[in-house]
Amino acid sequence: MSDITQPHQPLLLEARDSIHAVPAAEWDALLVDDHPFVRHAFLAALEDSGSLRRELGWTPMPLLMREAGRTVAAAPAYLKTNSHGEFVFDWAWADAYRRHGLPYYPKLLVAVPYTPATGPRLLVGNDAGAVQRRHALRRAIEQLVARTGLSGAHLNFLCADDAAALAHDPWLPRFDWQYHFDNPGYRDFDELLADFSHKKRKNIRAERRQAREHGLSIEWRDGPELSEADLDAVHALYEDTFERKGNTAALTRGFFSLVCERMGGQFHVALARDGQGIVAAAVYFSGSGILYGRYYGCAGEYRGLHFELCYYQGLEYVLAQGLRRFEPGAQGEHKIARGFLPTRTRSAHLIAHPGFRAAIRRSLREEASALNGYRSQLEGLSPFRQESPEN
Repeated sequence: MSDITQPHQPLLLEARDSIHAVPAAEWDALLVDDHPFVRHAFLAALEDSGSLRRELGWTPMPLLMREAGRTVAAAPAYLKTNSHGEFVFDWAWADAYRRHGLPYYPKLLVAVPYTPATGPRLLVGNDAGAVQRRHALRRAIEQLVARTGLSGAHLNFLCADDAAALAHDPWLPRFDWQYHFDNPGYRDFDELLADFSHKKRKNIRAERRQAREHGLSIEWRDGPELSEADLDAVHALYEDTFERKGNTAALTRGFFSLVCERMGGQFHVALARDGQGIVAAAVYFSGSGILYGRYYGCAGEYRGLHFELCYYQGLEYVLAQGLRRFEPGAQGEHKIARGFLPTRTRSAHLIAHPGFRAAIRRSLREEASALNGYRSQLEGLSPFRQESPEN
């Protein structure tokens, strides 16, 4: 455990070894909304299911800021010995350290494992002292890095308030693009398509028709409606997808049961069945008016089915429930043609070594210029007859 007393503030930072070091009610009281991935239940499910393992590079190290024996701020943090499962890529930085004979790992990561979704990272509540606590927690992380000799700290997929607090030296701000759908209030899918160009509208209807022609039963199921047999099939499809791509399926079968049990109202699956059973599935989470697309698996080749389960079923759910946004996951220019427009995602990086900090700062400036140019190239891909503004 590392204890750091903040100068001029009666606050103590404690680095623990498990999310269970703080009661769920105490942790969740620091959240200002119902974001699913920073809830105690989600983070605990990752730990309890064995989905976070040292051999995969993950050591839980939640940061708790205490005042008079009470948790007043926190951060979901991990000690990392690689950069897998983060979705903000710093492999080149690690390689540069290696080539200079310096250790890049372990590093401190403040993020949600395997989850490229924007949300709060500095959990400080929303009362009058929240701003002060956010900056106190930021300073405590800086001191933790300095005292422990870590190469740095990395906070990924930041909400706007956290990004603003980490926009100045010694932090290095970084951004990238994801593709999101913001709902202005469409009543149904047909009304959404009415705002598309004729060609894009025709293409989407053709894709949905392809999916129907397979004769599969497509259905939406919330967590309480899923049986253990359903979860067996969903996890098997998830695992198969990763294995076919040569990657490690980090989430265990137990994780799916735990989130279904503990977060049933925020856990959803779009299923496709034939006469024998489930042949494809797309896993979603929801919270704070947002639907998040997470995992997909399919046993076989079914034209149009990926788009149906991962995008169109999600869009229909968002419109039916009156949700404000649909975030279908990382990467994928092909999402633009289906109504998901480029949206900025943010991270912040504390690099302890002064020389590398200066070099990475220069690199990030070049990267930002290239990403802004890339955003300009994407403008012509919007399916909407009149493009919605960027977030």
